Amino acid sequence: MRHFLHLAYNGAPFHGWQYQPNAISVQETIEQALATILRRPTPITGAGRTDTGVNARCMYAHFDTEQPINDKRRLIGAINSLIGKDIVIYDIIDVAQDAHARVDATRRTYKYFVSLQRSPFDYPFRWTPPYSLNIEQMNNAAQRLLDFTDFTSFSKLHTDVKTNNCRIDYAQWQYEGNDLVFTITADRFLRNMVRAIVGTLVEVGRGKISNEDFSNIIREKNRCSAGASVPGNALFLWDITYPYIHNQ
Repeated sequence: MRHFLHLAYNGAPFHGWQYQPNAISVQETIEQALATILRRPTPITGAGRTDTGVNARCMYAHFDTEQPINDKRRLIGAINSLIGKDIVIYDIIDVAQDAHARVDATRRTYKYFVSLQRSPFDYPFRWTPPYSLNIEQMNNAAQRLLDFTDFTSFSKLHTDVKTNNCRIDYAQWQYEGNDLVFTITADRFLRNMVRAIVGTLVEVGRGKISNEDFSNIIREKNRCSAGASVPGNALFLWDITYPYIHNQ
């Protein structure tokens, strides 16, 4: 039987989602809990990988059991009691045996939170830049992302993906209270892609590069041409869409 876990996590204590041989990850923490409860190794496959310190408001992962789960609420409670306060399992969803948390996801949305006012309460999940930004120019540049598909310039080097092509459907900066929030939606994302895009858009907002420079950086397909990656603590995997999961 195949099941999806619907979960969220604070990325600060973890070295990303993916299992690491010498560091604690979200995946390993959940797998250890499942193995303890189900009394057998239970690998999980996530919808994607988040980097060290990156958060997830919404994440899905699939796992298999030999028998149906008769009491999901009890299993969810047992998992949550073992994984600590930085991860929460919201639901366990029965899916078809060939359902795949990564392959079947059709859209993913990330949000990056920039604080325009220093706060002793928000800083764990916000980045406060030490300079002013031209939001209009940043949004003009962000719209150019929709005209491209190859985002090699924003990808971490030496990854194991077969292609650096992505289809970006939405990219926009908006004010939310004292925050400036960048929302981006695509069919898939490359490693470090959102943080590199935000870092380069910030260079546009500072007046360091023009909108045409931003387009040329994408065309060059060279990570060294793009801006530095912004800190991961302010980045959230915000939503994931599947054709067979509704009311997320």
